[in-house]
Amino acid sequence: MTAIVGVPLVRTNPVALSRGYRFEMVKLVSQWRIRLLMVACLIAPAAYSAVVSQQTSLPTDAVYGRLMNQSGWAGSLAILVFLGTLLLPLLTSVVAGDIFAVEDRLGTWRHLLVAVRSPRRIFVSKALAALTVILVLLVCLMVSSTTGGLVSVGSHPLPGLDGHLIGSAELARTVVLAWLTVVPPTLAFSAVGLLGSVALGRSPLGLLAPVALALVLMGVQVMPVPVALRVALPTNAFIAYRGLFTDPAQLGPFWVGLVVSLSWTVLATLLAYRLFVRRDFTDLANDGSSRLVLRGFAPLAVLVVVTTVVVAATTGATGSGIEKAKVEAALSTSFSNLYVLQTDQLNRPPVTVSQLGTTTSCEKGGSRVTDEGAGAGWRCTVTWTLPGTTAVGTAIYQLEIAPEGRYVADGDGPKEVNGFFQVRTPAGDAPNPLWQFDGVVDLLGS
Repeated sequence: MTAIVGVPLVRTNPVALSRGYRFEMVKLVSQWRIRLLMVACLIAPAAYSAVVSQQTSLPTDAVYGRLMNQSGWAGSLAILVFLGTLLLPLLTSVVAGDIFAVEDRLGTWRHLLVAVRSPRRIFVSKALAALTVILVLLVCLMVSSTTGGLVSVGSHPLPGLDGHLIGSAELARTVVLAWLTVVPPTLAFSAVGLLGSVALGRSPLGLLAPVALALVLMGVQVMPVPVALRVALPTNAFIAYRGLFTDPAQLGPFWVGLVVSLSWTVLATLLAYRLFVRRDFTDLANDGSSRLVLRGFAPLAVLVVVTTVVVAATTGATGSGIEKAKVEAALSTSFSNLYVLQTDQLNRPPVTVSQLGTTTSCEKGGSRVTDEGAGAGWRCTVTWTLPGTTAVGTAIYQLEIAPEGRYVADGDGPKEVNGFFQVRTPAGDAPNPLWQFDGVVDLLGS
């Protein structure tokens, strides 16, 4: 045998990250289900906003759902309610939850590694491509829902969640900011999708990881858990935008949700990256699924405990966050602002919030029940005084308060104040603003 001497060694460099990213984007966009999702995100929200806003029966279970026929911006906000429940986790499952697992199902890892020559760049390219597609889908949802509402109803002012009237220009900015607030929790669920896709390989459970997590966390959210735990979950960040619709804005839940969401994003991405670069791709039978519990989701459970302790220590929040004083203050503010709005709509002599001097007294379920916590047993009496008179006005409200702080106030008399009757608005006839309205209790407020 003759040895070959003097043949130079040829060193091959990994493929550039930009080329790998473009390649992964082409693979994603070429999939029929991704194209179908984009078409659905562009058409379905606009059709929903346009059709529902013309109906007499409106989705009153959604914040701003009862106002969809009064302003086009309400349709976008009503759709935003449903995104955090299941839609956005489902989108992240389809995109991020499958971007690594598809290579396991097709058996193409060896070909991809030979072509790119860097597991690290493969991971970064796939993660960036998945993130890009998810953000594009989110933009499609925002544009579609807003366009459908504005075309069908028009741009009209809306009352905030504390009753103050928000003009069209300010409303446009606030709605855009509201959609931006759901980006951090979307990133968190996308990172969980990457982790599930890497850890579970070809198993369909990896595809369902974000949806399964969302269902578990939503189950926790509807339970009477401490407020520190509630706001320390990434699902709570999906509803933190509600604080933008009060004056002054309730930004505490937003900042906590931002930090929590980014913490989940960083930790889940690092866990997925570590599992991926340490995987033995020469063993075709090992897709890494055996390492999921201890090295995958267990650190996320520890993160929940840590963030809960930090939130409790930094905010001083205790109990459910729904207390008698907070409920009374929130209802007084909403009633005063809406009373001013009603006065203007009925062409009565103008009055200001400070002139009304509104006070509220609430109780929950009678004297034997502690006046705190969520539930439908809240009964509140609102009193106020018109300028130039000594007579005190009184109105009764039944409140249903959800665990996350959103409440629905239902007028219980007198009929002339908070009963059902039609008033004239820029969008046409609408129910009395003091009859039924949505509000929010700041769980982290003092």
